[in-house]
Parts: sequence; C-alpha cells; structure tokens
Amino acid sequence: MNRFTAPLWVFLSLIVLLGVGLTLNPRELPSPLLGKPAPSFALPRLLAPQQNFSTAQMQGQVWLLNVWASWCAACVDEHALLLRLARAERAVPIVGLNYKDDPAQASAWLQTLGNPYAYIAVDRRGEVSLDYGVYGVPETYLIDQAGRVRVKQVGPLTAEIVEHSLRPWIQKLREEA
Repeated sequence: MNRFTAPLWVFLSLIVLLGVGLTLNPRELPSPLLGKPAPSFALPRLLAPQQNFSTAQMQGQVWLLNVWASWCAACVDEHALLLRLARAERAVPIVGLNYKDDPAQASAWLQTLGNPYAYIAVDRRGEVSLDYGVYGVPETYLIDQAGRVRVKQVGPLTAEIVEHSLRPWIQKLREEA
C-alpha cells in the first residue's frame, strides 16, 4: 500500500461505518438484560404504602413492567394505550414502577387519567430503575414466566409497537407455558 492509497482506504472504511450507523434505529437501545433474569426488588406500593410489591409476586406469569412518572409528558402519551392493554381480553398484568416521583402527585395523576396497573411500586431514588438500565421514562419491559426480560421498549408504547413486538412475544410465551 503506498501513501496515496492508504487515505483512500481509510476514507472508504469511514463511509461504510457511517452507512451502517445510519441504518440503525435510535429507539432500539441495547440491553444487557435481554434473555437474562429481571432484577428482583421489593418496594412500597404507591396506593398502599404500608405494603410492598415484590417481583416474586409475579413468578410464573408473563407481565409488563412500565417505568413512569407523573412529571413525564411522554407517559401521558402512552397512558391511554396502557389502559386499553390492561382491559384487553387475555391481558397481561402491568406493574408500574413510579420513577423519582412525588407519591401524592403520582396518585393524583392516576386519579385523573385512570389506573392501568395491577401493582405500582415506588422507586423514589431510582435505584431499581438503575438496575434495569432505565435511560429515561417511559420504558417498558416484558418479563416471562421464569422472570427473564424478553423485550425492552425505550420511550412511549404505540399501537404499532404493541401489535408488532409485544403481542407476538406474549402469544409465544403463553404457548411455551
């Protein structure tokens, strides 16, 4: 290789790398948890603070963990969809993980918009969310019967995401049971 072709190869390599980067979906953030056990936790419940919610309560079930906060504008965007999911035939339980929020404001938010959650755990300091690798709210995790994370959705759920990602996984996991 002479001194004239080396810069050409470097340039072409950069073009290839940039081209590959442009084809990636920025909403798909990698998660080291996929296929691995979901971090277990026990936290106070939002609407019954004298009681704890523990991930052990969901053992043997397919369920969704939805990380949300009353101060989160995008959480409002997905909330109606969560309500429909919770009411749907053959619905999976949705557990809310209230992230760095004021419990009174979170309770009032649910009073106004409705409550799609089977349980709501309060993560006041964000430590459990950190264990899950939360980038920001909302985020949703599909967890299987064995307690493994199967899907991680960063950002608000949409009807398209539910139909093309979550429902097929839920059906597959139910068939495996």
